[in-house]
Amino acid sequence: MPRVKRGTHRVTRRKNILARTKGMMWGRKNRITLAKIAAVKAGAHGYVGRKLKKRNNRGLQNIRINAAVRELGTTYSKFMADLKKRGIVLDRKVLAELAQKQPAAFAKLVKA
Repeated sequence: MPRVKRGTHRVTRRKNILARTKGMMWGRKNRITLAKIAAVKAGAHGYVGRKLKKRNNRGLQNIRINAAVRELGTTYSKFMADLKKRGIVLDRKVLAELAQKQPAAFAKLVKA
């Protein structure tokens, strides 16, 4: 059996793991065993965090639309039902931006 040297593959794998944990504190940035665990957990938390960010933004958009609509004398649910009846297809992100940045245009939309 010939001798197999695994130096390059091993070094490359370690470098990749340590690159992912760069900037972490204590031994997680330079000890390979701790770095592996930290990299896996960071990836998992990052995945969940991206989903939570979307959820939080959707809630914030609903709150902004509701606040703007209530100033104009109606409620969020009535406003959304009217939009659906009239066939106006605008998503909540666009409505929230319109309410925040262009209140005059949003007021015309509510009146219509």
